Amino acid sequence: MNQTYGIAGVSAVVLATVLVGALGLRISRTTSDFYVASRSVPPRLNAFAVSGEYLSAASFLGVAGLVLAQGADMLWFPIGYTAGFLVLLAFVAAPLRRSGAYTLPDFAEARLESRAVRRIASVLVVGVGWLYLLPQLRGAGLILRLLTGAPGWFGGLVVAVVVTVAVAAGGMRSITFVQAFQYWLKLTALLVPAVFLLIAWRADRAPAPAWDERPVFQRSTRVATDRPLTLTVHAPVRVTVTGTVDGRPLDGPLTLGAGTHRVGPGTTLGFPRGAPVPLPDGGGPGTAPTGWAQPLSAGREQHGLYATYGLILATFLGTMGLPHVVVRFYTNPDGGAARRTTVVVLGLLGAFYLLVPLYGVLGRLYAPDLLLTGDTDAAVLVLPQRLIGGPGGDLLGALVAGGACAAFLSTVSGLTMSVAGVLAQDVLPTLGIRHFRLATLPAIAVPTAASTVVTDLPVADAVGLAFAVSASSFCPLLLLGIWWRGLTPPGAVAGLLLGGGSALTAVTVTIAGGATSGPLHTLLAWPAVWSVPAGFAAMVLISLATRHRVPASAAATMARLHLPEPPRGPATAPGAGPKRSRERRR
Repeated sequence: MNQTYGIAGVSAVVLATVLVGALGLRISRTTSDFYVASRSVPPRLNAFAVSGEYLSAASFLGVAGLVLAQGADMLWFPIGYTAGFLVLLAFVAAPLRRSGAYTLPDFAEARLESRAVRRIASVLVVGVGWLYLLPQLRGAGLILRLLTGAPGWFGGLVVAVVVTVAVAAGGMRSITFVQAFQYWLKLTALLVPAVFLLIAWRADRAPAPAWDERPVFQRSTRVATDRPLTLTVHAPVRVTVTGTVDGRPLDGPLTLGAGTHRVGPGTTLGFPRGAPVPLPDGGGPGTAPTGWAQPLSAGREQHGLYATYGLILATFLGTMGLPHVVVRFYTNPDGGAARRTTVVVLGLLGAFYLLVPLYGVLGRLYAPDLLLTGDTDAAVLVLPQRLIGGPGGDLLGALVAGGACAAFLSTVSGLTMSVAGVLAQDVLPTLGIRHFRLATLPAIAVPTAASTVVTDLPVADAVGLAFAVSASSFCPLLLLGIWWRGLTPPGAVAGLLLGGGSALTAVTVTIAGGATSGPLHTLLAWPAVWSVPAGFAAMVLISLATRHRVPASAAATMARLHLPEPPRGPATAPGAGPKRSRERRR
C-alpha cells in the first residue's frame, strides 16, 4: 500500500471526525445531552449511528481475514452479528427504551431495586467494553503499521487520543453525528473498491480458489517474515531466499523439500506462480490446509460442531447486552422509535455484510501470503494494490484505509462512551459532566495498555469473546427482567455471577493463553454453549427459591416497560421520564 495515499486517507477521516463531532459539541449542554442526546434522536439518524458504531474492526477487517484463513465456517460471524438485532427487535428494544434508563446498570437497579445488582452489572459492562476495545485498538495498530511502519501500539494510542477528545468534549450528542457519517463512509470504502476488484478479477480470467486444497500463489510473490516460522511443505517447491532457512544463511534459489522447514526472522522468501502456500505449523485456527469451503472443518476438526454452536449463541444473544449498542436505544424519543431504528439497522447491516465475504475469497486468491505472516486481518487493505496497482490501486487503498480508520473510531467512540458513563455514575457519581469527562481517561487507557500485550488474537475472534460474556450475563438479565415479573435480586446476582462471571473468566484465560489446545481450550474459547444456560438457570432457580424478594414495584415497572407511551406533549417531550438527581446544567 502506498504510504502517502494511505496516510492522507486516514488523516482525512480523523479531520472529518473532529469537525463533525464539533457540530454536536455546540448543542451539548446537559447531562442528558451527554449520556443519551436528550432522548431526541430520530429513528433513521439513530439507525445510521447504531450501524456506524456496531460495524467495528471485526466487521471491516476481521471477518474477511477469517474467511481467507478458515473459509465458509466464518460466515457465521456476519450472520450472527446481524441476526442479533432480530432478537433485540423482538424482545428488548422498545421496553428497554421505556425504562427511562441511561445505562444497563440503571435498568438493573430500576427493575430490581438493588444496589448489589447494579454494582455487578457495572463491573460486567466495563469488562465487556474493555474486551471489545482490545481488538479495535489492535486493528488500529495494524493500519498504522502497514502505512508508516510504526510499532503496533502507536496506532492504538492515536485512536485513543482522538476518541478521548471527541467523547469528552461532546458526549452522546456529538458522537451520534460522527457515527452516522462513518457508517456511510465504511459502506462506500468497501463498495467502490469491490466494483473495481471484481473487474480486475474478471480481467484475470476469473480464477477460482482451490476450494478443498491448500491455497496457491496466483502470481509470483515475495513474503517477508518478521518472526521465526516453521513451515510444512507437502511437495518440493523452488523458492528464492534472502535470510536464514533451517539454520543456514542463504541468498539465492533454494528447493524446499517435502517436510518441515524453519525460517528465521527477517527472511524474505520468493515463491513462483502456482506454488502451494506452505502454511505455518502451530499457527492455530488460521492455518487449516483443507476443507476451506466446508463448514465445521476449517481448523476445528475435533470440536467443529461445538465451536459453531458457541459462536451462534454468542453472536445471536450477545448483541442485546453490548453496552455501546444498548445505550443508543436510550436516545430514541420512545419505544416505537426504538423498534423502527432496529428495523432500519437490519437493512443497513445486511447491505454491508454482503460485501465482506467477497474480500475474504479474493484474499484467498491474491493474498495467501498473509497466512504465512499472520496478518490475515490486512486482506481488505492490500487487495487494491494486489489486483489493480498503480495510482488507481493507491487511491482505492487510501479509501479502504480511511474506511478502516472510521471503523475503529466509531466503535471505540461508542464503547468509550458507554464505559465512561458507567464509571462516571458508579465510581464518580457526584459531579455530573465533569466526572463523565474525567471517566473517559480510564475507560480508554486500560484497554490501550492491554492492547500492547495482546497482539496475536485475530480481531473477529476477540470480538466473539466479548459477545460470549454479554450473552451469558446481560441476555438473561434483560429477557427475564423485561418479560418475567418473578425475577428477584438474589436470582439476578446469581445469574450474573455464574453466567457472566464464568464466561469472563473463560475468555480471560483464553486471551492470556492459559489453554491452547484440546477440549479445555474449546470449552474456554467458546463458552456460550454452557455459560448462557448457566446464567438463565441460576436466575430462574434462585428467583423461584426467593419469591418473597420480588420487588414491591415490580408490577408498576413491568407496566411501564410494556404499555405504549402516551402521546407526547409539553409534559412528555423527548427526554421526559423519571427525574434523575444527577442531571443538571453545565
